[in-house]
Amino acid sequence: MLVARLTCLKSLPLVGLRPVLTQSSSSLRAPTWKACPPLLMPQQGFSSRARFGFRRVKTAKDQIKEAAFEPATDTAIKIDSMGRIILAGGAAVGLGALCYYGLGMSNEIGALEKSMIWPQYVKDRIHSTYMYFAGSVGLTALSAVAVSRTPALMGLMMKGSWLAIGATFAAMIGAGMLVRSISYEHSPMPKHLAWMLHAGVMGAVIAPLTLLGGPLMMRAAWYTAGIVGGLSTVAMCAPSEKFLNMGGPLAVGFGVVFASSLGSMFLPPTSAFGAGLYSVAVYGGLVLFSMFLLYDTQKVIKKAETHPLYGVQKYDPINA
Repeated sequence: MLVARLTCLKSLPLVGLRPVLTQSSSSLRAPTWKACPPLLMPQQGFSSRARFGFRRVKTAKDQIKEAAFEPATDTAIKIDSMGRIILAGGAAVGLGALCYYGLGMSNEIGALEKSMIWPQYVKDRIHSTYMYFAGSVGLTALSAVAVSRTPALMGLMMKGSWLAIGATFAAMIGAGMLVRSISYEHSPMPKHLAWMLHAGVMGAVIAPLTLLGGPLMMRAAWYTAGIVGGLSTVAMCAPSEKFLNMGGPLAVGFGVVFASSLGSMFLPPTSAFGAGLYSVAVYGGLVLFSMFLLYDTQKVIKKAETHPLYGVQKYDPINA
């Protein structure tokens, strides 16, 4: 069929075909795809919905951590002022107790009155105990000065690593156990050497305090001497066993102060929680160890009175 058509076209005159081709040439030249709408129209769409991101929800641990480390200067100042007020109240109570017992207003006989009838050996025991106490304070001060002037030892004591802190605690506890384990009667020389070693370790521990400067250290020394003297006088004037029943509460308070001291190492003092722990460690520690001084003073007196004169173990003033 295709061959027959081509044969027919060949037989047609070319003159008849020219007008037809001329008329249709314009339509053939123009592309037909422009007139037809495209099947794919490029469109740029804009989202009318808001994007929702996944935000991390704060857990209770994060909230507690944020509250603990959040700066709160005003709260810290208030907590510090409250600690000072509590300390001043404790000092007022101690002064009132000194006046009460010192003026003989108590119905019970105090240690000061009983000292008039003490045997001579009891007086000698108490005297030797406080002489060793004064010697311990002097050796500790000399050790602190010597360590502060030795850069190598000073650098070792100022390290804040957990290893250094653990080694310090181990040295203090070990030296104390060594002193108490040696007999005062049978080994006097090793006993005194261990006593001096313990005082030297304590001096090395407090050696970094010398960086505060001489005037501030002297003020602290005078304040300490005043507190020790005043509270020792209160304990001497009070009834003999007035403060000996405070052993349990003092142990609990020591645990609280120790935990607060550890907590204040990790929290800044400008935060509310850190300022609270710092105040408990500082002001609570002052009140607690003042009460310990009352307890220890009467314990020394009680032990000097009750220790057998001809017992198997002689009285040990260093351990006392």
